[in-house]
Formats: sequence, C-alpha cells, structure tokens
Amino acid sequence: MFRNLRNAFVSGLLLLAPVGVTVFVVNFLIQRIGVPTRTLFFFFIPKEQTSNAYIEYTLYVAAILAVAVFITLLGWLSKRLLGRALVNLFERIVDNVPVVRSVYNTVKQIRDTFVQQQKAIFQKAVLLEYPRKGIWVLGFLTGRGKGEILHRTDVDLLNVFVPTTPNPTSGFLLMLPRNEVYELDMNIADAMKLIISGGAVVPTWKENTEDETRNLTQ
Repeated sequence: MFRNLRNAFVSGLLLLAPVGVTVFVVNFLIQRIGVPTRTLFFFFIPKEQTSNAYIEYTLYVAAILAVAVFITLLGWLSKRLLGRALVNLFERIVDNVPVVRSVYNTVKQIRDTFVQQQKAIFQKAVLLEYPRKGIWVLGFLTGRGKGEILHRTDVDLLNVFVPTTPNPTSGFLLMLPRNEVYELDMNIADAMKLIISGGAVVPTWKENTEDETRNLTQ
C-alpha cells in the first residue's frame, strides 16, 4: 500500500512539475517585472488611489501584459545569435546549481519532446510487442525503412521509436515488419502524457467495433 501511494505521489509530481514551474516563473516575473513596469507607466496615479478595486485590477492586468510582452520578446531573441548566446550562458550557470539544475533539465526535456512532436518527427502513436511476444509497449512511428537497410533485409520495415518512462527523450529505435506495428487512435500528445506519467494518465477512447486490430498494412 505504501509503495502504491509513493508511486502515485511521484506520478502526480511528474504531472505537476511543468505546470508548477510555469506558474512559479510567471508569478515571479509579474512581481519582479510587471509590478515595477506598471508603476513606471502609471506614475501619474496617486498611491492613495491604488487601493481602489477597479484601479488595482487594471494595474494587475497591465503587469500581466508587460510580462507577456517580455516573454514574447525573449522568445524572439532566443532565435537570434545574441539570444542563443544568452540562453547558453544561462544554462551553464544553471548547471552549477544542484537542485535547480535537476528541475530545469527535467522541464527542458519535456518541452523538447513536445517541440519535436510539433516538427512532425513522430508521425503516429503505435503499439507493438517488445521485448518479447505478449509484452506490449507504446511507440511512435518515425518513418519507413529505406536505403541500405531495406536492400539488405528485403523486408518492408517501419522505424519505431520506443521512449523510456518517465523521461521520453531517451529510448530505443526498433525496425519492425509493417504487419507487427499497430496504429492507435490516440494522438501524439496523449500518448506522450501516458508515457511521462508512467501509465497514470490514460486518454479516453471510444471503441471502434469495425477496426479492433488495425495494423499498418497499407
């Protein structure tokens, strides 16, 4: 019972880590950047009137907008040479801070995984038997066997990436016959959530009675 509770607790932390870090960072930016910025732009408002609910709400919205502009500008700069240099410098500094390094690298790995998804590296979520018959794993179709591999095997192979849990940035590249790879209805994002959570987050599914055992034979 204790082991199950511990595993559930760890799975919950893995799910909340990206959200928690995001909320912490945004709140920190609002307090450190948004609040001073709103004071700069709304200097003409007397301090005694800032306690008014309407004015206080307006100033808070202004702080959020200031942070949104700052984050957008930061994202724009990160694609430029100077921005990339600053990001690399920041990451080198973070690597020297033990606890912060672990949290930052975990969130960065999850972010990189979803960025790769958006670049269509993963084409479909698939199911296959690995490492032996009777054991099923979740994987992502990345392409079709070509070139020398196709020539030497003379088999229509599919390239499938099988990620590890809870860190999906590492895994195995498997090359399997097409009829041994089964396509799933779930999208890439849902499949990634299932893997990162260690099976704790299972996407909903409406059964299709017309296609119960669909493999990639087409």
